[in-house]
Amino acid sequence: MGVLDFLILLLIAALCGAIAQAIAGFSRGGFLVAAAVGFIGALLGMWLQGLTGLPEIFTVDVDGHAFPIVWSIIGGVLFSAVVSLITRPNRREAVY
Repeated sequence: MGVLDFLILLLIAALCGAIAQAIAGFSRGGFLVAAAVGFIGALLGMWLQGLTGLPEIFTVDVDGHAFPIVWSIIGGVLFSAVVSLITRPNRREAVY
């Protein structure tokens, strides 16, 4: 896998992570956090897919490596929801 293939995979993971964070209603950080949520979501989603026996709905093939788009979003939503339940919300004091 070359550098360009890795950057394409990183971009796809970041888009999936950003969509997952938007669905979950919880967002921390920027591009790199969204990419991490996308990759963790792909791992979690593929694990769930193996448990349920459901098919891979939509995958993108980058240099022979398949990236599951739908399962990445599903796993990312679950991961973001768990993280939002664990962490405290940012409360800012109103300045008058």
